[in-house]
Amino acid sequence: MKGDRHARAGRRKPVWRPEPPSRERTHGPQHQVKPAASTDLQTGGRAAHVTAKAILDTGEPKPVAGSGGVEGAARVSGEVRNTRDPTAQPESGRGGSYKPKAKSSAVQRESEGIVVPKSPARAGITNAVKNNAAGGKGPCGDRAGGAGKRERMTGKTGSNDSGGLVPREKVRQLQRRLWAAAKRAPGRRFHALYDHIWRGDVLQEAWRRVRSNRGAAGVDGQSIRDVEQYGVDRFLEELGSCLQAGEYRAQVVRRRYIPKADGRKRPLGIPTVRDRVVQMAAKLMLEPVFEADFLPCSYGFRPKRSATMALETLRTLGAKGGHFVLDADIRDYFGSIDHEKLLKLVSRRISDRRMLKLLRQWLEAGVMDEGTVSKTVAGTPQGGVISPLLSNVYLHVLDVLWTRHSAPLGTLVRYADDFVVMCHTRKACEQAEARIRVILERLGLELHPEKTRRVELYDGKAGFDFLGCHLHKRLSGTWLARAGKRLYYLQRWPSRRAMCRIRQRVRELTPRSRCHADLRMVIAELNPVLRGWGNYFRTGNAARKFVSLDGFVVRRLRSLRLKRKGRQLRPGEACGWTREYFEHLGLHRLRGTISYPGKPPGRRARNAGADGSPVSRVREIRTHGLNGGLDRLYPHKVV
Repeated sequence: MKGDRHARAGRRKPVWRPEPPSRERTHGPQHQVKPAASTDLQTGGRAAHVTAKAILDTGEPKPVAGSGGVEGAARVSGEVRNTRDPTAQPESGRGGSYKPKAKSSAVQRESEGIVVPKSPARAGITNAVKNNAAGGKGPCGDRAGGAGKRERMTGKTGSNDSGGLVPREKVRQLQRRLWAAAKRAPGRRFHALYDHIWRGDVLQEAWRRVRSNRGAAGVDGQSIRDVEQYGVDRFLEELGSCLQAGEYRAQVVRRRYIPKADGRKRPLGIPTVRDRVVQMAAKLMLEPVFEADFLPCSYGFRPKRSATMALETLRTLGAKGGHFVLDADIRDYFGSIDHEKLLKLVSRRISDRRMLKLLRQWLEAGVMDEGTVSKTVAGTPQGGVISPLLSNVYLHVLDVLWTRHSAPLGTLVRYADDFVVMCHTRKACEQAEARIRVILERLGLELHPEKTRRVELYDGKAGFDFLGCHLHKRLSGTWLARAGKRLYYLQRWPSRRAMCRIRQRVRELTPRSRCHADLRMVIAELNPVLRGWGNYFRTGNAARKFVSLDGFVVRRLRSLRLKRKGRQLRPGEACGWTREYFEHLGLHRLRGTISYPGKPPGRRARNAGADGSPVSRVREIRTHGLNGGLDRLYPHKVV
């Protein structure tokens, strides 16, 4: 009977025992120092000693060396470093427990002992457990054997990847926590972001995004394919060790030029693959913090925001009385950003010195142009992974000052360095331009004198180009025919420059020298270009532009057929090379793909969802507010 009483010492239900005849009472399980609280005799986990105690033979329990009771347990726990034992106190709080006294004392009651789960195969046999079993409850109600919260802190019980999350999901969870913390405390400065950059899951996600962008090689000549041949895991492991040791140094940026629509050339900076991966990892950590501060008027290079949303905002404002627009453009924005002002703006949210030092390295890395290295004293290189985020941080000052002091004048819609202000009156538009110049002067920027202009949209007098689209007010034929009202709605379609660029691209893919190539191969190269161009412009009133481009593509393909036939062309043979003939070979058709994300202005939605969100279907040739049709229901999807 005495052995059975000691065997049930680890159970929850207290066991009644008769009092001894003497005044000295024996120390029961409530006042006895358990082996798990002793560092001299403990070799396994806490659950191992409790289980071992439960299977002792019928004998008296052996006394534990040292003072007994609560004082002895507190002394033992206070002398050693906290190794995540539930009974040990942290070094920073030895004077008092961070939990209530009833639940945080070193010696727990028998009802709060560790519960070791039993498997069905071992239902009748109790074996000693070497470590705290996974899934068991600890003395404070938490799970025993839980892994550390920080990465690279895998405990003895197994990996800290709880739930089997892939690296992408783990990074997204970290981003959500950063965003929530920044949103709750607008004045908080984050000081421990650099330690997350060299995490394995963060570097893997950064590499995945850099690889999907398919960029060119930098000054070192190392491309994406070279890294894959070298070994991605080996490359990321070496890069993480270099970042952890503080030995990472940014390399110079390779300068390349691309043609602009006006005939000039735009300079681009191409960092090395190694630098792009580190920049992407830094962006993954910095972006959630600043996203909590960015205002809704900014749409460029932000998650879950797009150029279509900016254009839709202008369309809605145009239907509500916006008749005057300030079409603004900043002169050499990416080359005029002041480094000191930018870092000062970043330091309002980031206090991590290593992260700020990393940003300064990228800003002052230098540029190699035709073998000559020049030092950069201002600006951020276009083409860098971190540049769009830094540009949004810099122009966030414009968004804040305009929203606080100048919002009554008009609505600001900004996409990176391109922005417009839609106003109701001509006077408000003039005042908006003056205030914009004052704000940009504080940032060391100025408006381009040739590209900045004020546009009057009233009665369709003029239009403006924004984000590749031409926006113009047109008369609604439906309202004029039904009610005799002259109502103008803001419409958009591909601009003249956008049409010239896509035609030039089609000419490059269909030269006369490819007349002997398989026509299906030529169409296979054309389709991605046409599909991508159409997906961007299909949310506007581009039906006529789509029909025009379809005809241009068919004429180019027919010219290849005629060139190949030459003098062997039979009479009437060319009449069979119609649009349907090339579509049968797989040519992508733009006509009929117009998909407007909202309802037409001034009309009720024909098909409204359960939540009241309008979805419209109109014919393509209609001349009312849409001037475009939905061949099939295709609701707008934000990526």
